[in-house]
Amino acid sequence: MKRRDFLTSSLAASAVATLASSPLAAAEKSASGRDYYELRAYRLKPGAATARLDGYLEKAFIPALNLRGVKTVGVFTELEVEKKAGTSRPLKDSPVWVLIPHSSLESFVTVSADLNADAKVQAAGADYLNTPKTDPVFERIDTWLYRAFQGMPQMELPAFSKNRTPTRVFEMRDYESHNERAALSKMAMFNNGEISVMKDLGMSPVLFSQGIAGPNLPHLRYITSGSSLEAHLAGWAKFGPDPRWKAMSGDPQYKGNTSKNTARFLTPRAYSQI
Repeated sequence: MKRRDFLTSSLAASAVATLASSPLAAAEKSASGRDYYELRAYRLKPGAATARLDGYLEKAFIPALNLRGVKTVGVFTELEVEKKAGTSRPLKDSPVWVLIPHSSLESFVTVSADLNADAKVQAAGADYLNTPKTDPVFERIDTWLYRAFQGMPQMELPAFSKNRTPTRVFEMRDYESHNERAALSKMAMFNNGEISVMKDLGMSPVLFSQGIAGPNLPHLRYITSGSSLEAHLAGWAKFGPDPRWKAMSGDPQYKGNTSKNTARFLTPRAYSQI
């Protein structure tokens, strides 16, 4: 190999290596164009305050994610909702839910492994990261990894979420199935029409995703939203009687594909990007 060719190829290899190790490398898109979602539940001790965790997430964790090309990070706590009365109140001892959208599996791996080794993160999150064993911020963290559905390959934020409307509310549902084939059937039900019905009815879906790692598999998880609790509940009230939904729910190919349905109402923290 000529010296000029050797230098050219060496410089190219160095450039590729530098790019791969840079913060923005985490933002590269997956080949399928479908997002991956990391969902964390910080399970607090009963009666514990969230100030230290909030400080870490707001001032250290989320800014570091953003610098690495990971945008639109959501942080939520749960609400107790009285549907008939249309009222809500904070759920006592709610977990703190953190939703992190990744454009690739490499982003998930890199961010999860390296972020808290960053000196800037350690400095900004010192109050949280230096917590003594005798006074923990949380009991443990549960983590799930999801892949976006083909029918909604990326997260979609409604205008009221982008504008951080104070009254906005989200509903997160996970549908467990008794085996993997049934879970795929429920996913197909969404891809084949249920997602479009929800969009048509103004239910402002944010994401639909298939669980690929974490507790209680197999299951899928999705999030709908509203500019207020009243608007959100009104959308769901239209969904049940919609003839398109009724036709799908009565279709034999989708029979018995869900064994458990868990719904959680979420309110965003003040610094949430969703």
